[in-house]
Amino acid sequence: MAKRTYPLRIEPWSAVRIATHGETCARAVAMRDKRLLARDAPALPLKGCTMSATCQCTYRHYADRRAGPRRADAPTATWTPGAAGERRVSRGPRGRRSPE
Repeated sequence: MAKRTYPLRIEPWSAVRIATHGETCARAVAMRDKRLLARDAPALPLKGCTMSATCQCTYRHYADRRAGPRRADAPTATWTPGAAGERRVSRGPRGRRSPE
């Protein structure tokens, strides 16, 4: 049975991982835990696959290549002017310093 192809919009950071099912070749086992950019992913069955006639490998799709939590999503403290011993002193209107 031929594998189906689906129209897929690939975003710049879309990622895929090779998902193995049942008995697989050593090359697929070596790559199954690595996320790759979707545009750089190798075609299936992999080159050098010893089971290409019965290959059960598929792609698992992800929105981003990174697996862990993002720093941008981490809670942050809000900055309050003067809260941490602000050293700047207001000198009045901006411009040149007054001669002393």
